Amino acid sequence: MNDMTPRLMLLDSASLYFRAFYGVPDQRRSLDEPPTNAVRGFLDMIATLVTTHRPTHLVACWDNDWRPAFRVNAIPTYKTHRLSEGSLVQEESPEELTPQVPLIVDALRALGIARIGSDGYEADDVIGTLTHRARGAHPVDVVTGDRDLFQLVDDHAGVRVLYTARGGVRDPDVVTQTFLQTKYSVPTGQAYADLATLRGDASDGLPGVAGIGEKTAAALINRYGDLASLRRALADGDPQIKGAQRHRLEAASAYLDVAPVVVQVALDAPIPEFDASLPQEVGDLSLLSSLASGYGLTNPLNRVLSALGLGDND
Repeated sequence: MNDMTPRLMLLDSASLYFRAFYGVPDQRRSLDEPPTNAVRGFLDMIATLVTTHRPTHLVACWDNDWRPAFRVNAIPTYKTHRLSEGSLVQEESPEELTPQVPLIVDALRALGIARIGSDGYEADDVIGTLTHRARGAHPVDVVTGDRDLFQLVDDHAGVRVLYTARGGVRDPDVVTQTFLQTKYSVPTGQAYADLATLRGDASDGLPGVAGIGEKTAAALINRYGDLASLRRALADGDPQIKGAQRHRLEAASAYLDVAPVVVQVALDAPIPEFDASLPQEVGDLSLLSSLASGYGLTNPLNRVLSALGLGDND
């Protein structure tokens, strides 16, 4: 793979392993055995993605903080519905998924695949920052089931999203600016972020502007170019914004002041220098053997090793 044009692939790890948990059958013969369906599914996803798209660089991006303080301070309802009962910080997670996350961490380390998070930031922010750093240097594929990352799409910079929500990693929607125009009637990733701010997102606890749906939001962004210009036109008394629509936008002024802080992914999360290149050798052979034999992960680990060109794990 060293002779190939550089291509960076960024994995929205939690998005993928949650999908794996719900999509891969639990094949344990006894409940005394540790669950591994999310681990197996996640590893199979990596093998498929590397084989199909042939990245030269690969990063499993991590939520060091799934609900960062700067977003909660801006909009306190941010992701509140995902909190575990009685907790102000813990994300609700299926009981049989929780013990699999450390196994995924170990598997990535054993394989030598970079896993990167940033304290106080979400995986989305790590993805945004790494995409920003790569802009203009080489193409970037972002793999996620989360529409929030559509804002990074940039045809000129070679940034696209492989959106797994419908077809999984085997048949993802390839989100380019053409896709955004066709699906959402907006021309760019940034325009999508502005649309999402107006529309809101119940899955993230973002209320949006009451009475402004997706089509109206797109029409407003297209008319004024971006959210900031729309708000200036509103403040200047633009006669095209009238009646109920003016009232709704004015009533949402406080929300619109802070929502971009929540919706926009960070482009400057603190991330140490690291090597994102596909591993040229196994990261930790002893750990790899332990995971293979102790958790019955030989086959999925071997599939990743094969995809990476590292041969079988004996």
